[in-house]
Amino acid sequence: MNTKALMIISAIFLAINGFGFTFFPNEIAGLLINTDNYILILILQILGALYLGFSILNWTSKSSLIGGIYNKPILMGNLLHFFTASMTLIKLNQGFQDNQLIFSYTIIYSLFTLSFGYVFFTNPSLK
Repeated sequence: MNTKALMIISAIFLAINGFGFTFFPNEIAGLLINTDNYILILILQILGALYLGFSILNWTSKSSLIGGIYNKPILMGNLLHFFTASMTLIKLNQGFQDNQLIFSYTIIYSLFTLSFGYVFFTNPSLK
């Protein structure tokens, strides 16, 4: 698998979410709930910072050899993040069948989980 493409795509996805959560938490909170919940806005901004951190980590490691024993902490961090988030989204999706936003994020996170899981369990190809 081309890990460079995987790292670039995941970095862009996380950066878009990170900027959105960091700079537009009120608007995103308004999409989720109808009241002004300042704790939710704070959590969204912290989540945005986390996403931006993962984004820059993936972007700077895009040219590195990833898989097998190489860059195992980066790979395990990404796999853990996408796996736990996709499991949470799958559970949440059962309660909100009509929400297209949750469904689309479930698909995207599941695809990233499968991709990072594949890289985790295979040896990288040396060039």
